[in-house]
Amino acid sequence: LMPPTIGSILMCLSSGIVGVFVFLKKESLIGEALSHAAYPGIIMGIIFSGLFLSYDGGEGSLFVFLSILGGVIASFLGIFSIRILESVFKVKQDAALCFVLSLFFGIGILLASYVQFAYSEMYQKAQSFLYGQAATMTFSHLKIYVVLTIALLVIFTLLFKEIEVLCFDSAYARSLGLKVGALDAFFSFLIAVAICIGVRTVGVVLMSAMLIAPAATARQFTHRLSILFLLAAFFSMASGFIGNVLSNEASIYLSKLYPNDRLSLPTGPTIVLVSSFFCILALFFAPERGLFVRFFRRLSFRYKCLLENILKSLWRAKSTHPVSFNKIASYQNNSSLAVAFALFQLKRSGWIDKNKEGYSLTKEGEAWAKRIVRLHRLWEVYLADYLNVSVEKVHRNAEEMEHIITPELEKELTLLLKDPEKDPHEQPIPKEELF
Repeated sequence: LMPPTIGSILMCLSSGIVGVFVFLKKESLIGEALSHAAYPGIIMGIIFSGLFLSYDGGEGSLFVFLSILGGVIASFLGIFSIRILESVFKVKQDAALCFVLSLFFGIGILLASYVQFAYSEMYQKAQSFLYGQAATMTFSHLKIYVVLTIALLVIFTLLFKEIEVLCFDSAYARSLGLKVGALDAFFSFLIAVAICIGVRTVGVVLMSAMLIAPAATARQFTHRLSILFLLAAFFSMASGFIGNVLSNEASIYLSKLYPNDRLSLPTGPTIVLVSSFFCILALFFAPERGLFVRFFRRLSFRYKCLLENILKSLWRAKSTHPVSFNKIASYQNNSSLAVAFALFQLKRSGWIDKNKEGYSLTKEGEAWAKRIVRLHRLWEVYLADYLNVSVEKVHRNAEEMEHIITPELEKELTLLLKDPEKDPHEQPIPKEELF
């Protein structure tokens, strides 16, 4: 692995870990504000490098260290300013974030214009922090990035319980005697460190995406904090690695395809695009929370309700002759096509029979239909007797509940209601032993 790839993976790892804390604290815009607030500190680090170092076109360890140190200091000042605006001046958080972001970033641009003329050979390096330039990362960067990343991992591991309490219940943390203010300030410092590690790779403009995207992706797969940290680390590191590979391979392909145009695919934006792609996939296809998964789950439940409603309508018809398709469809709120497909499925499952005259229940279908009616009427009795709902209003609610009452809940209702024989409408309730 080359230094740009290793450095990008380390950057993504640190930002992914810290991003979980930011994400759970619901302070996603903090990353955007602090990444911009870091810029004047980075430029000041470059100015100090110009004053005390002889610049030879490279980037030594001291140059990198001063840039990151300046960025961390500026970021910490930025978040301190945000807290002061919120607590002392009672400024809303969004207004405070916008004010600090624009003020610090404006100062950074002003300082960058000074660097352009005073230390013109360093100006390109200043721009690399603004837009990101992972491809020029060297082993001198890695020395610092490895130390900072390991330090972040150790700190988050040792303070995992404190992080857990701060993320979900700061009032409870105070009751335990934890110094919430000091811990919050310390974690704000770690956020600033993670941001300043990352701006060299993806730039000030895109850094907030690397804080939030891996955490948002991981959140779709788990409800446990420890697993959330591990998944966020995995997705962020995968984004760094795949982004570097895609950037390198695509740039080689473009250079061969258009040799005179000097086209390339920047590494930083590619990493962000890969991370965003992971997030979009998770939002749509995660096993429990994915949009498509939830859509098909609702569709499956509605289809189950349709099947059960058809069985119930056939049982309630109480006709010695088969029921026609048109009559069955008139009982349902679904399209004729959906009813026809449901009838086909019921016949295939052996719950109904079909002949020239229409449809009728089989023995298995009749037993299932009676159970649905039983659940419906048991719930009506519960609503009327225990919740004092008027008899005229219990039917609609029971129509929904009959499809989700489990066998365990049915037993509880039967015991609670003392196995009633009639519902509030004086209709008989089928007995449990029939099934």
